[in-house]
Amino acid sequence: MSSPQWSAPVAHGSVDATVPLPGSKSMTNRALILAALAGAPATITRPLRSRDTELMADALRALGTGISGGGEDSGDWQVLPGELRGPARVDVGLAGTVMRFLPPVAALASGEIALDGDPHARERPMGPVIAALRALGADVDDAGRGALPFTVRGTGSVPGGVVTIDASGSSQFVSGLLLAAPRFEKGVEVRHEGPPVPSAPHLAMTVRMLREAGATVETGENVWHVAPGAVRAREWPIEPDLSNAAQFLGAALVTGGRVTVPGWPSDTTQPGDALRGLLAAMGAEVTLGPDALTVRGPGGFAGLEADLHEVGELTPVLAALAALADSPSRLTGIAHLRGHETDRLAALVAEINGLGGDARELPDGLEIRPRPLHGGVFHTYDDHRMVMAAAVLGLAVEGVEVENPATVGKTLPGFTDLWASLLAHD
Repeated sequence: MSSPQWSAPVAHGSVDATVPLPGSKSMTNRALILAALAGAPATITRPLRSRDTELMADALRALGTGISGGGEDSGDWQVLPGELRGPARVDVGLAGTVMRFLPPVAALASGEIALDGDPHARERPMGPVIAALRALGADVDDAGRGALPFTVRGTGSVPGGVVTIDASGSSQFVSGLLLAAPRFEKGVEVRHEGPPVPSAPHLAMTVRMLREAGATVETGENVWHVAPGAVRAREWPIEPDLSNAAQFLGAALVTGGRVTVPGWPSDTTQPGDALRGLLAAMGAEVTLGPDALTVRGPGGFAGLEADLHEVGELTPVLAALAALADSPSRLTGIAHLRGHETDRLAALVAEINGLGGDARELPDGLEIRPRPLHGGVFHTYDDHRMVMAAAVLGLAVEGVEVENPATVGKTLPGFTDLWASLLAHD
């Protein structure tokens, strides 16, 4: 769904703001899966309400799970597990967590579960998930596509066992299998063969949350084993989404100001926690206190040379910062971003260069040399993180017109209002 262009606002001074952030999409969708597979009702506190999490909730409802809001002011989700059943049709949108996490759950249902999504979702890699489910004993009809749309024909149970996949395209291939694994008859052991799996923090999040739900999980080098057993109902508190802090904290660098994000956890598996070191490497003063993270910009900042393999989702905003930095940047380890909501590497090069920048693709990343930028239309390719990158560029460049800003509702509804609030303090 498109929306009118958004004129990214220019900062006319140093920002000085505190920005509370909504909950983590990654944690919310994992908690929804585990709560749906539990043996008793569960509560998810402070969940993210966004397109991706609503798609997950709707998918689980379609399979027979009860999910409702909590008290009038709490915004919590109450999850009532039910018998998983079809027939059902599931819209995965463009959400990687839904398209990769839901099929193993659908395999546990009785009946046919048909999955499809946005047009670009049909281009995103799904072959490893489909092949793994078949190897574990599920019946999946994809007409040989190895992609959406496809149908899972469930019988109410899945044998499970050992499966070998190439998860170099996405850690979600592994996480999706592990989250449903306790309910498989033999559990699941996933073995990875291929180039390194990206986004290790997301895998660590999956393992931690499974253990918090009472699952027995063993990990080794490129091996993850989840034993069969009950999933324990519990309260799932959701942390603020740290990756969604990137553009707000980046504003401190661009404007030489200060931005504080309250509720930053001292111990977390979220990839966004890497922002502390990455922004410090660009010259920011970064302070983590007991209740918040504060970033102060130095009024001019350096480029960045970093391997972002484990934190690829931070790339768009870091690339935007790199285009405004005082020295060149080289961002590597992110070839897998070509298979995300869009080909993020090609998109970033096209849009930065379209504003007069100097960016080029590397085999596994980006090289960006700063030079004066000018205004123009910044295309976002239905990718929420491209909107965030455009907003950062707009802080320093007059006339950046952002295409389809509503796509940011995938993970951060109300972003443009939050951004305006940030700049109200410059």
